[in-house]
Amino acid sequence: MENSKILPASILALGLALGGFFPGYYYCKTHADLRSVTVKGLAEKDVVADMGIWNIQFTVSGNNLADLQKQIENQAGEINKFLQAQGFDAAEINIGRIETTDLMANPYRDNNALESSRFILTQSVVVRSNKVNTISSAISDSNELIGKGIIFSNQSASYFFTKLNDIKPQMLKESTENAKHAALEFAQNSGSKVGKIHTANQGVFSILASDDPNAYEPSQINKKIRVVSTVQYLLED
Repeated sequence: MENSKILPASILALGLALGGFFPGYYYCKTHADLRSVTVKGLAEKDVVADMGIWNIQFTVSGNNLADLQKQIENQAGEINKFLQAQGFDAAEINIGRIETTDLMANPYRDNNALESSRFILTQSVVVRSNKVNTISSAISDSNELIGKGIIFSNQSASYFFTKLNDIKPQMLKESTENAKHAALEFAQNSGSKVGKIHTANQGVFSILASDDPNAYEPSQINKKIRVVSTVQYLLED
């Protein structure tokens, strides 16, 4: 009785091991009742982001609120001048409102710190542009603003690919063709013929960083679009 269970279990374990050993872009699965095969087809395409958003947040602190307001407005002007010198149009630059923090309003304040800096003023400048390479180079050059006394509290840039709908049809065609190729290969090896499509699922489009798959995708200009289509074909003798 035990020997009769060992052989099927061994075959199953071998099948699982081989399945993990071949991580190709498709897999085949037969359905005895339907006489069918289910295959997956992968399509990938390298693209470059066509839209970038660069958020620049800077801050000043002190006790004289009026002086601080003039100071941060001057710094916003310096940043705006810098950005236009880098090649951005005025319409691509948005200067946000000033946020004010009064440390005296904090019940857990450090009274010693209040002697030099009661108020903290923060402002943001946001660049939204399709000049993604200009954004990348301007970020490197922005260190010169530090020399003008500007203190950045945060800087972040995100890059997006907005033309996914333009490439979807071709990528779906490629993934379906790859799935069909897998089905034909399976049918040839099993002595069958590929019939009509029984079911099909186009899958989900995913966007990855192309240079480093583990990198945070929005921070990368170069991206990889991927889609996996799943198609079930009927088999004929």
